[in-house]
Amino acid sequence: MKKVSGWIKNISIALMAGLTLSACNISRVPDVSQPVAELRYQSTAGLVNLPELAQDLGYLDNIKLSYVGTVQGGPQDLLTLVAGDVDFASAFNGAVVKVIAADLDVVPVVASYGCDHKQSAGFYVLEDSPIRTAKDFIGKKVAMNTFGAHHDFVLRDWLEQNGLTPKEISEVEFIMLPPITSEQALRNGQIDVAVLTSITEQRALQNGGVRKIFADVDMYGEFTAGSYSMRKDFVEQHPEVTKSFVEGVAKAHHWLQTTPIEEVRARFERIIEARGRNENLALIPYFKGYGVNTTGGVQKAEDFAPWIRFMEKDQKLKPGQLNAQTIFSNRFNPYAQNTVQGL
Repeated sequence: MKKVSGWIKNISIALMAGLTLSACNISRVPDVSQPVAELRYQSTAGLVNLPELAQDLGYLDNIKLSYVGTVQGGPQDLLTLVAGDVDFASAFNGAVVKVIAADLDVVPVVASYGCDHKQSAGFYVLEDSPIRTAKDFIGKKVAMNTFGAHHDFVLRDWLEQNGLTPKEISEVEFIMLPPITSEQALRNGQIDVAVLTSITEQRALQNGGVRKIFADVDMYGEFTAGSYSMRKDFVEQHPEVTKSFVEGVAKAHHWLQTTPIEEVRARFERIIEARGRNENLALIPYFKGYGVNTTGGVQKAEDFAPWIRFMEKDQKLKPGQLNAQTIFSNRFNPYAQNTVQGL
């Protein structure tokens, strides 16, 4: 196996155990000969993801979603996918690139989230904080949802672009905190910088007393940031189930992109109340979208190329080791008729 970055190494033993487990659990893979195929997945409490929305809208045909637990971030979701314990996973495309570079058997099949001027990742400090420049981050604590994913990549890139050396970047302390608690941790002085996105950002701004240093959308403009991935062997063995899943998610994207936000929020509230997971609705009034601007979540090489270049520059990938044009698949997306198909 090729050399991989820290977050994969740290759980390699568990991952190998999971790979063995996946071979034993083949009976749990949806059987397309049955009228209903079951797809296992993880999601975030208090929110509705795109497959859940697609199911509620009636877009998933013969697919039944089976919730197995709360996701702990994109890298964890991907590794659970590789282990065979879920059938699709959403993750930042930089994390997807890492997994593919490690020769793990996944393929991104449809976009899951993006960044625009309504939905982005902002790095916030308290209003009276002395932190204003990249140099000021040295020795400070920055909280993010997980390591080796979107916020981690973006912060390292921003620090490097603003003149910090690798040694100085290593002196910035990355802290993992659930997004729902980051604002309070910032206000309590437990951390110096909090990453706030969409819902958590809107709530913090409403509460006041915080100041944005920068956001990912300021660096890159609007972009698709993450994708739903599936295992390649699953896609090959169950193309009709994969097709139904991708088409359903793509249609859910289109519904979100063309439906008034008040109607979206009302539907999300109904879905959350009906699924009975003991959740509250506190986050829904702040929801503005998933930030994907391509129709139906169609993927592009540009969704992956920046993270491949970043890893090449960081010597985590050899030049030319991965081709951004071929690591994704638009094969099953009905909105991708006149676009590059990827794999």
